[in-house]
Amino acid sequence: MTRSSSSPVAEGTSPHNYGLGPRAAAVLVFGSSAAVLVVEIVALRLLAPYLGLTLETSTMVIGIALTAIALGSWLGGRIADQVNPRRLIGPSLGVSGAVVALTPAVLRATAEWAPAILLLIASLTILVPGALLSAVTPIVTKLRLTSLAETGAVVGRLSGVGTVGAIVGTVLTGFVLVTRLPVSGILIGLGTLLVVGSALVEWRTRGWRGTPALTLVVVAGGLATMVAPGGCDTETRYHCARVVADPDRGSGRTLVLDGVRHSYVDIDDPTLLKFGYVRAIASVVDAAFPKGVPLAAHHLGGGGLTFPRYLAATRPGTRSLVSEIDSGVVRIDRDQLGLRSEGGVDVRVEDGRLGLRRLDAGSRDLVVGDAFGGVSVPWHLTTVEAMTDVRRVLNEDGLYVANLIDHGGLAFARAEVATISETFEHVALVGEPSDIGLGPTSTPKGGNLVVLASNRPVDLRATQEALDARQTGWKIATGDDLTSWIGDAQLLTDDHAPVDQLLQPYSPRSSQ
Repeated sequence: MTRSSSSPVAEGTSPHNYGLGPRAAAVLVFGSSAAVLVVEIVALRLLAPYLGLTLETSTMVIGIALTAIALGSWLGGRIADQVNPRRLIGPSLGVSGAVVALTPAVLRATAEWAPAILLLIASLTILVPGALLSAVTPIVTKLRLTSLAETGAVVGRLSGVGTVGAIVGTVLTGFVLVTRLPVSGILIGLGTLLVVGSALVEWRTRGWRGTPALTLVVVAGGLATMVAPGGCDTETRYHCARVVADPDRGSGRTLVLDGVRHSYVDIDDPTLLKFGYVRAIASVVDAAFPKGVPLAAHHLGGGGLTFPRYLAATRPGTRSLVSEIDSGVVRIDRDQLGLRSEGGVDVRVEDGRLGLRRLDAGSRDLVVGDAFGGVSVPWHLTTVEAMTDVRRVLNEDGLYVANLIDHGGLAFARAEVATISETFEHVALVGEPSDIGLGPTSTPKGGNLVVLASNRPVDLRATQEALDARQTGWKIATGDDLTSWIGDAQLLTDDHAPVDQLLQPYSPRSSQ
């Protein structure tokens, strides 16, 4: 006796033919894949004020997200073979939506009240929704595999749709969402969309059971975010920013970016320099150029624009061009820190390296390097090639002055000074005696250092007198002392500049 040609086995039909329309399947896979990348990118922004915006933080978040994708894909496919797949999609979307909506409040509260477990909680807030959302693709694939003859086409089509969703989620977050919405708003909005999606799926399969509870969780997440410790007055494209008033000086303001004090500005008195490294830079510049003579200056990094304002006030006629990559910081300068367009300071929203390339050769008396992402100088501003471009835009008597931050063995600072010495004939280092090898102890404290470089001799005696006059307590290392301090430090190049690995940050996160 032969089998009928209508037999499911003969036709290659799946024994669990639950069915799912191709459009619905595409929407589910596209949306869940996009959501995973939104969570990943926004998590970096959310963690930056507490863990710093470093290569290590980025690597950790990417690694956890990839782990979530792998785990979700594996478990989703495995469970879909054992349970009716239609019963899995709604809970996956709903629970992930609830976790995403609660993430801002949970992470910020943990960072403030239980920082020891922040990494664990951060990992879970990425891993749980990422795995649940990644499980949607194999579950949906199971529902669409109504015939074994179409296996390749179905798997390939849904894999492609998922990849496109991930691309759209990445581009939409980086170019649109982060520039227009606060981090908490993005996550609560995404969580709401996921819960709505869960509700629609549940309504089509089992009614509305369970959805009201998930909706309440989303609402609770929104309310909790409003009262949770946030630490941001403004979320810019690159930073969580705050402006803190000085309780001892009515016109004093401190600009805090990602938990790090970047600039102190006295709105009424631009000659007041509170941070030690800014006083050191002012001392170097004032000793290198005749008093009151206007300069053509370029600044890599703006922050609160403390030093450009100082130059405008002490050297009338000075024109300072500033390359500041974060337009949100520039808005803060104008709206809260008293920046005026007629004050001799011109700010361009641009990357510092690109800004250098736009300048004419020999067009600047002074270049000041003070760009930071967290407590690290962006690596592409530290290399031999970058220093060559700095040298190109300086005139024959031009001066390059840069702020560095390092701790521990000062491996990054040594490498950067070695790199600068490769380009400029005269280099000196200014800092605490113990940090630059001139103190009674060989153990550095770490913190800010200022390096100065030129192709003309710099009056070091006048520089030291200016440092002493400002009561910095800093000394100058040059010549054999500086060569000994640099040791065998590696040169940083565009091909190899492991700045994040060399840098040893200080845990309290104060850069000034």
